[in-house]
Order: sequence, then structure tokens, then C-alpha cells
Amino acid sequence: MTTYTPPLRDLQFVLQELLHVEDVFRRLPAHADLDGDILQAVITEAGRFCAEVVAPLNQVGDREGCQLDAVTHAVRTPTGFRAAYQQFVQGGWPSLICDPAFGGQGLPRTLNQVLYEMLNSASQSWTMYAGLSHGAYDCLHAHGTPAQQALYLPKLVSGAWTGTMCLTEPHCGTDLGLLRTKAEPTGDGQYRLNGEKIFISAGEHDLADNIVHLVLARLPDAPAGSKGISLFVVPKFHVRPDGGLGERNGIFCGGLEHKMGIHGNATCQMVLQDAVGSLVGEPNRGLAAMFVMMNAARLGVGAQSVGLTEVAYQNAARYALDRHQGRSLQGPVAAGQPADPIIVHADVRRLLLTARAFAEGGRALLLYTVLEIDRSEGAVDADERAAAAERVALLTPIVKAFLTDNGWMATSHCLQVLGGHGYVAEWGMEQFVRDARINMIYEGTNAVQALDLLGRKVLGDGGKRLQAFAGEITAFLAEASQDARMQGFVGPLARLVQRFAKLTAALGAQAQQQPGVVGAAAVDYLRLSGHLVFAWLWARMAQVALQHETGADPFYVAKLATARFYFAKVLPEVESLFAQLESGDEPVMALEAALF
Repeated sequence: MTTYTPPLRDLQFVLQELLHVEDVFRRLPAHADLDGDILQAVITEAGRFCAEVVAPLNQVGDREGCQLDAVTHAVRTPTGFRAAYQQFVQGGWPSLICDPAFGGQGLPRTLNQVLYEMLNSASQSWTMYAGLSHGAYDCLHAHGTPAQQALYLPKLVSGAWTGTMCLTEPHCGTDLGLLRTKAEPTGDGQYRLNGEKIFISAGEHDLADNIVHLVLARLPDAPAGSKGISLFVVPKFHVRPDGGLGERNGIFCGGLEHKMGIHGNATCQMVLQDAVGSLVGEPNRGLAAMFVMMNAARLGVGAQSVGLTEVAYQNAARYALDRHQGRSLQGPVAAGQPADPIIVHADVRRLLLTARAFAEGGRALLLYTVLEIDRSEGAVDADERAAAAERVALLTPIVKAFLTDNGWMATSHCLQVLGGHGYVAEWGMEQFVRDARINMIYEGTNAVQALDLLGRKVLGDGGKRLQAFAGEITAFLAEASQDARMQGFVGPLARLVQRFAKLTAALGAQAQQQPGVVGAAAVDYLRLSGHLVFAWLWARMAQVALQHETGADPFYVAKLATARFYFAKVLPEVESLFAQLESGDEPVMALEAALF
């Protein structure tokens, strides 16, 4: 019973009015000829595909799940998944941002982010089959040999084949230094891999003719730990030199995980038995090569949660306008009805506005970050490219963790709006909650992202990345403070910037003497960082909306109201975060392990 309407107006607002993407693209030679009409045409058609083709499959996929044939190891995806994927390929969507040298269209990554937000709103499970292929493409494009690129990239670009990344093993998740999968050289430049991987999304399915697995494994003489990991490309079917498919390779699905959510995606236990693969990049440096794919996946998971937040909000808001129950405390609103629509109740509004603030703020953060990737790859000036890359490195853990925490909270809020109906599968809302929960776990748990942010991205370079980014916020504050209408946004943001800087300096000093402080502080620090970035983006969006304050366009009225709600009702969470951060690690670490 869920519906989805692509948020085309808000996408246009963020791209054109907030980020001014056309001005940015004009400075990037590869995209200098793009104009707003082309962008809007692609986005509109992408929205139609997502709403009309993919969205109707979401609840089907949840009900049916995937089916494994234990004899052939083949996996059948839910009804309609394969046909939708074929339409996706025929529409040219897999090739949108890929290198024209391999059949791609060469469009900006920012445009692909728009597509994938809408796809994730339509069906996160279905979208995972297509989304993982982009990571495989990026990895091989960056680190593959010319022969590997010629063999695999055209098929990945067209969507004829899909890709996966095979990292996790039963005994090791985040700590990949413990992995045991072995790769033995065959003497002809190939390797035979043996081992077991788990939690491999889209590891086996019936959507494409071949699956290109990127597998982490150890060479016989590899040093221990993460410095002894190599990366291999292992196709489901052997590929002949002419690109045709040969016999089945020794990699297969040994079992499907029975999960809380994302039932429509095949999460596989993959077995490698003398699977033949070729080395990607340098020996024992596979983790560095795989990080190309992992970082793309982390941004992709942020997009999953924004997509779920958006579709959950849409359905909860529609329900709140239609459902009549109780009366407004201000007096009857629907005088001719026995009760008022529940949108009149303050707490329903709080729940909805929180979800809306998270959806629209998350959209702005994702598109800002991916636009920085476009700049890091395409700017003429080397310093501009480097600065953009540093911003992306800083923001990636925030995108992954803050947006997925928000997605879990927002989908739960939207379920609450529906009350008992939200808890019933027929209405579809509880699926959004279940699907959203995985996003906080995979591609590096949110605690891992927090340690990465505080330990590596902030303290690891002495705060240089953070200071550079804070300079952008400070410049905005100096300009926006000239407008009296902006004081309700500028004041709280300026105070937050100052307190955040002092806290970061204090944590850095403490960490020199007590390294454990980083572990205790990291999760709260990341959430505080997320609010800092959100407050800056919401203040910028409010500034744009205020330029239209005297007009009659309800879009800007709603945007400004949501910005004010975020600053008044959501941003104050930072007060509790500061208090927790200032308490140190003693309350967390005092209890002896044996007493748990």
C-alpha cells in the first residue's frame, strides 16, 4: 500500500539553487557542456523509472525473498526483479557516469547520486544488485590491468554483468587482517582461491549473465595482518579472450542469510573451491585497492537511508492528512467530521518534521559530497582537486553513519505516525524500518566510521581537514550575518562552531595521554559532527528560501519552516552530546569485563 513520488522539486532546489551545479560543471572540462535542461530531463526520466517500474516491486521482494537451489547453487530473485533489471539495462542507466572509453556516458557522479536516491526510495533490495556493480567498476577502472579492464569493464558498464565485493569471513568482519582465504599461483599468471565469505550482497542471482566478484585473499608468502591481503577478480563464469562465457568457475553460493530486512536481495555465503582469479593491483596491497569500492559503498549506504527516509516520510505524511482521530486542542478543525485528521496533533507533526528535516538535510549533504567528488576528479587546478578530495575523505564517515542513524530514527518515527497500522506488514511502513536497520551495520559499522572520523580524519592529520572545512562554514557565517533575517540560524551555528573547535582541541590533547578517550568519544563526536554539517546546510537552505519569502510559492514556505524546526527542535541534541563527550571514558570503561 506504499506509494512513491520522486522529489523532483527538492532535487532541483538542492542542485540548482543551493549547490549551483551548472556553475561547477562549467569549470570541469568533462562536463562543461551540460545544461540544466539536460540534467532535468535525465532526472525526470529516472524518477519515472523508479516510481513506475521499481517501486511496485518493493513489497513483493519483501514477501517473497530469494530462493536458493541447493543442488545447482542458483538463486532466484523475487517476481519482477529480473524484468525490471532488464529495463534498467535497456534504458542505459548502468552506464550513466562510466568512462566513454568503455561504453559509458561520462555524466557527473552527482547525477548518478540523484538516480540512486530515488532507486533506494523505490526499493533498496532491488537497487543493491545494480549499485554494487558501480563499486566493482570503480575499483577495476582505478587498479585493473589493461587486459582486465578490456575484459570486464564494458560488461559492467552496460549492466550485462554485475559485480560484488567479497570481504567478510565467518571469523572476521571489520578486522580483515584475520581473513584466511588463500590464493595459490598457478604458474600462468592466474590464481586458485579457496575459502569462504559471508554476508555477500548480490553474491548470486538471476538478473545478469555473469557476476564479477572482487575477492580479498592471501598469497602463500603474505605477511600477517592487513598488510598481507591481495585483491583478485573472480568471475562466476570463466571469460574467454573474446569476451564470451566459458565454464562455471569454482565460486558459488552455499547458503542464503535469513535476514531481518532487505529480503529481496540475496545475501550469500560464498564458497571458493579452486576458483580461478587474476590479481588486481599489487600483491599484498589489496586492501588499498578495495577501499575504492568500500568508500563508494559507504556513500551508497548513506543514499540508501536518505531514500528510505524520503519514502517513509511521504507515506506517513499522506496517512496523517487522511486519518481522522481525536480533536485538535485548539478546537475542531474538520467541523463536519467526527474527528480531525491526525496532522493537527503536535506530536504527529514533530515526528513528521523530524523525518522531513533528516530527508532534506541528508539529500543536501549527499549531493554536496558527491559534487565534491566530481570536482576532485575533474577540476583543472590540482589544488582544487586535492582540496575537494580532502573534504570527501572527511565527510564520508559522516555520510555513512549520521545519515543511517537518522534513517533508522526517521523510519521509526514514520511508523509511529501510522500507529497500529504502521506495525502491520500490509501498510509497508514496518518494512522501511527493517530495511533501514542494516544500514547502520554493513560497510563498516557506525562505530567504525566514528573511529575513522575522529582517529584518522581529524586527529590523524592534526585537524587540517577539519580546519579547512570549518573555514568554509566560517566564510558563510561572515556573509550571512549581514542579513538580520538570518540571525536565528547564524547565531546557533556560530556558537556550535566555536564549541566544536574547543572540544576537538581538548580531545586531541587528552588522546595524547589517554588513547582510550578516542574510543569512548568517537560515536558522540561523529553525531555532533553530523549536526554541525546539517546546521550549516540547513542555514544555507534557509538563506535561499528567505530570498523568496514574499512570494506565494509554498515550496519555500515549507523549506523555511522545516529549517526553523530543525534549529529549534532537532539541533538541541548537541547539548547532550557535548555533556557526554565532556564526561570522558571513565564511565564507559570502569566496569570490569567479567562483570558484564
